[in-house]
Amino acid sequence: MNLKKIGLRILFFLGIVVLVLQGVLFSGFKPKEKFIGIQLYSVRDDMKKDVKGTIAKVGDMGYKFVEAAGFNDGKFYGMTPVEFRNLCQRNGLEFLGSHAGKDMPDAANWDKTMAWWDMCIDAHAAAGVKWIVQPWMSKEGYNSLEGLKKYMKYFNAVGEKCKAKGINFGYHNHSKEFTTVFEGKPIYDWMLELADPNKMMFEMDLYWVGEGGKNPVDYFNKYPKRFLLWHIKDSKELGTGPVDFKSIFAAKKKSGMKYGIVEVERYNFEPLVSCKKSIDFLNSDKDFKF
Repeated sequence: MNLKKIGLRILFFLGIVVLVLQGVLFSGFKPKEKFIGIQLYSVRDDMKKDVKGTIAKVGDMGYKFVEAAGFNDGKFYGMTPVEFRNLCQRNGLEFLGSHAGKDMPDAANWDKTMAWWDMCIDAHAAAGVKWIVQPWMSKEGYNSLEGLKKYMKYFNAVGEKCKAKGINFGYHNHSKEFTTVFEGKPIYDWMLELADPNKMMFEMDLYWVGEGGKNPVDYFNKYPKRFLLWHIKDSKELGTGPVDFKSIFAAKKKSGMKYGIVEVERYNFEPLVSCKKSIDFLNSDKDFKF
């Protein structure tokens, strides 16, 4: 056998080896999945009917964690903290956060309200969550700057209690925090300035900021690193409304966002279908980075 034939055979076998290695390396390759969460208020009616079945469907969609909206009397959707956490984990979901809260108490009810918070925080700690968010204020927070300052003192006190148990405490906005103004400054700006950053963070609802006539990116620039959480929301399913997600995600680092949570409040389809369309929208674009 001459050298030329030997050389061709060597090249042939080397080619086979390369093809085999490529098959081994790339046959199971998948792009890294995005760590996207869902606020379970998005499927509130389904959760009322079938908690276990709905959690299974949410996990099958590709969501990676949940934020609860069903805390009552120490339980989540009628289950103990550990039971609900385990249900989530069995379906490939982490239970990371929750919406819960109490109106600001008067002096006579301060101790009673703080005792409720102790119970609430202990239940969330038992579940291993990373945050508790209160998504409302009562009228006292909107009627006067003095009332808002009292509310923020209350929130800072709650945040201190949460921090002692290793949990972040935060506030979720709607549009009224931007349309209500004291001394030329929207309520939301006052809240950011009155909140102790060591005790309280903010969960920005991107849709409601726009409905209040403001731009989320302006807040990221003015108050950088203050928005640990985003509620990623549109008028209905993501991508069907007015929210400019491209420009918002481009400013993600500036905002301080660590967890992005889909919330769908209104629908063109059945809620579960709308939630699936929303996560598909986020997964479809490489610029939406989590």
